[in-house]
Amino acid sequence: MDDKEERQPESLLPYDEWAEEAQRLVVVRALQRVAEAGLPGDHHFFLTFRTGHPGVVVPSRLRAQYPQEMTIVLQHQFWDLRVDEAHGAFSVGLSFGGVPSTLTVPFAALAGFADPQVRFGLRFRPAEPAAQPEPPAPEPPPTAVVPGSEASAAPQVVSLEAFRRRPTPKE
Repeated sequence: MDDKEERQPESLLPYDEWAEEAQRLVVVRALQRVAEAGLPGDHHFFLTFRTGHPGVVVPSRLRAQYPQEMTIVLQHQFWDLRVDEAHGAFSVGLSFGGVPSTLTVPFAALAGFADPQVRFGLRFRPAEPAAQPEPPAPEPPPTAVVPGSEASAAPQVVSLEAFRRRPTPKE
């Protein structure tokens, strides 16, 4: 880098996050419009989402088939498109291999949105899911101490040979 080139100062305002939120809001508004009035003209949507993101609800057979990412198309055969802006998700009915299914997708799980009719598309960075507290480490099993015996620092090896059943001799 030349001395004449200046580095861009690091922003103390999260412009990247705000821009991404605004782009996700474009998807929310598009889905709301379609939920209310249907798809106009030849518009259709490709929605790509991360299937492992918290809050994604898809049938287990689809999750097994698409363990990381899945793309759905909203064009001719979909139903019950609902946008829940308060919970930050949408749900839609689609058929996969002739089997009707309802999917619920948080907007934070979206990886991409496209409307090929007008050559419009958006890509999204993975949204950070809310931090889950780590479960506490399992406690070691309790050790029984026989009263009157002293606990030794060195491990004790006990032979179980004396407790084995011996076959009885046949007469």
